[in-house]
Amino acid sequence: MMNLLTRLLILAAAFLLPAIKIQSGEPVPLRVLSYNIHHGEGVDRQLDLARIAGVILSVQPDLVALQEVDRNVKRTGNVDQSFELARLTGMHVAFGENIQLQGGQYGNAVLSRFPIKRHQNHLMPNLDNGEQRGVLVAEIMVPGLDDLLLLYATHFDHRRDDRERVLSSKAVNTLVQRTSKPALLMGDLNDVIGSETLEQLSTTWSPTSDQPLPTVPVADPKRQIDFILVRPTGRWKIIEIRVLDEAVASDHRAIYAQLEL
Repeated sequence: MMNLLTRLLILAAAFLLPAIKIQSGEPVPLRVLSYNIHHGEGVDRQLDLARIAGVILSVQPDLVALQEVDRNVKRTGNVDQSFELARLTGMHVAFGENIQLQGGQYGNAVLSRFPIKRHQNHLMPNLDNGEQRGVLVAEIMVPGLDDLLLLYATHFDHRRDDRERVLSSKAVNTLVQRTSKPALLMGDLNDVIGSETLEQLSTTWSPTSDQPLPTVPVADPKRQIDFILVRPTGRWKIIEIRVLDEAVASDHRAIYAQLEL
């Protein structure tokens, strides 16, 4: 159970999120976060969504992509984690189901300070009976933009064989090439800079950092497998990108970027 102080801190952070005020023609600032939350279970084996919410609110993001989210699953107390995290952060939410699990669903989620006009989950290629993966596409109504912003939230296959990840990269590229709207791709790609997975994505998406920003293992990160990518390149400016210091709430560190569109 959350103690009173934790509840008050979460509520205060949620209500203190600054409003975006944009004049016509000005760049739109966006704070974005990608976080594999390991169904809310930390490396201390404690299930604590309030702690996850605290990590999210620590950078006051506008948009968040979450991976490994349970909805009404027995192992996590039959809680709709996407709804609960939306409640704790005061944000809008969309959930994308990839598999049925213990009486509920498991997949990716998007949190947004701005209204989500629509969302759709697309199942990804699946090889050799692996875990079904998906990409959740949310259309966001961002103040100051003439068009909707597309957020692609995903989690690629984890196995050593990269064939499914490469196919997933191609599938994501195919989806986004159908539109000219500005877009973000955020998630746990389970691969590294220089891999075929990232090379495929780079044909359509641009990185937000030229250097690796390790996110795993959480206690002493050595590899970056969590990424924030953008398109089209010419519309985005990278102000800041970093990995958060928190190393207990999940088995991944969250990656955060401050952008201008």
